[in-house]
Parts: sequence; structure tokens; C-alpha cells
Amino acid sequence: MAMIIQNSFTVKTSGRGTTEITSRIEELVRKSGLRTGMCHVFLQHTSASLVLCENADPAVRSDLETFLGRLARDGDPIFRHDTEGDDDMPAHIRSILTGSSLNLPISNGDLALGTWQGVYLYEHRTSPHERTILITVFGE
Repeated sequence: MAMIIQNSFTVKTSGRGTTEITSRIEELVRKSGLRTGMCHVFLQHTSASLVLCENADPAVRSDLETFLGRLARDGDPIFRHDTEGDDDMPAHIRSILTGSSLNLPISNGDLALGTWQGVYLYEHRTSPHERTILITVFGE
């Protein structure tokens, strides 16, 4: 019999950078009791994102930050939207490019991630924020 379960959790960030959230998602999937299905992860914000990324070498995430820093520079005079500071519009661009949701398969009661895959909340603002993540698991 198919089931749908929804839950949320918050993450306090320390400013721009990544925070691994894989274990928090895995815990909710295990508690759901579902053996096979999908886990939809949605971030309810427009200046942070979710990324499925290499989890063994932190240089990968550092390199990603360097790359995005070149694409969307804080304080760039081309941006008109700066209501909350020089990082305001660059944070929105970074979020659009990296995404606000992920669909992850559930197999044998666990997330079916690859060996080197981890799920990260990617904060794009330079100051700390509290971010809410909505998890919806569905399956059997």
C-alpha cells in the first residue's frame, strides 16, 4: 500500500558555505518505514540551495564556491536588487543555478545514494541564517 509522509527540519548556517544534511534526511526516510519509493527534499528559501555533491573531498565544494563566485560576484554594479546587501542578488542567482529541490530514490528502506554522494544545504548569503527543509517521502 502506497504511503506519503511529510516532515521538516531546520538548519542553522554560519554564512556562505555548505552544510551536510544527508544523515538528517536518511533518519526521516528510515523512520517512515518505507522500503521503496522517492524522497523529495525542498528548501523553502530563495537565497540558499540544495546540492547533491561529492562527500569525500571538501575541495569539491570549495571549488564550486570559487566557480560560483566568478559567475555572481558580491557587489557587482550590474545588479539592481541589493535590498539586503551586496550579496543579495548574487545569492538569488546562485540558488537558481544550483536548485531548491532534489528527488532521491529510496531502496531497501534507505536513500539509494552513490558511494561518494552527499546532500548539502548550500548557504549563499554571507551572514548566518536558519533554513527550513521540507521532506516528502512516498512509496511502499
